[in-house]
Amino acid sequence: MSGTKVNFPELHLANRLDRDTSGVMLITKSHKVASKLVKAFTDHKVTKTYIALCVGPAPRWEKITIKSGHGRSKFGVWRVYASSDVGRTLPGGSLVKDMETSFEVLSINGQGSFKELSEFRKDEENTIVVEEKAVPESDVKKDEIVIRAYPRSGRTHQIRLHCQYLGISIRGDVKYEGIYEWEGRIYDGHELHAESLSFEHPVTGLPIMFQAPLPLWAGQALQH
Repeated sequence: MSGTKVNFPELHLANRLDRDTSGVMLITKSHKVASKLVKAFTDHKVTKTYIALCVGPAPRWEKITIKSGHGRSKFGVWRVYASSDVGRTLPGGSLVKDMETSFEVLSINGQGSFKELSEFRKDEENTIVVEEKAVPESDVKKDEIVIRAYPRSGRTHQIRLHCQYLGISIRGDVKYEGIYEWEGRIYDGHELHAESLSFEHPVTGLPIMFQAPLPLWAGQALQH
């Protein structure tokens, strides 16, 4: 009826995604539940997986873990720091924090397939501990690589930064050296997808997982 006041439920956002990143977001109807979920994210009690489409030289690894520092440069942009810098105070007063991501290759140039989610088991022998700047390879063949990322920490632009360090920047991620034009097409946004979130239900304590369907670009890349 005209003049009737509609009371919409109050909604609370428990996590955030970068602009252009698709995938799982948590929205609750309870402020108390949202607070518990935010704390779970802060305490690294939420397991996250992402899918990304990268362009660069085909990795020589199937799985890898990278550990580094994370902080702002003197110009204010986020960057990778050496692991030995963790805890150091930067000129702006902030601290270098630890950052760790594990990756696995799903396909290279369409060769490969989507793998169902499973617990990532780190290979300590295939772990990079960053202590110096990455030296990009020049004049190398560039491939189309689909990866799954397992961030162990929740730093700003973490996956994008670590992909850049590994020399396989995400397609369309011009902020971190990602290719803007590829095979005749323009990409004006990075191709990164928040695939899944796993955690203990904040009320029942039971394990729960949310998984988002693959975006079109990922499905196409895995079905070449």
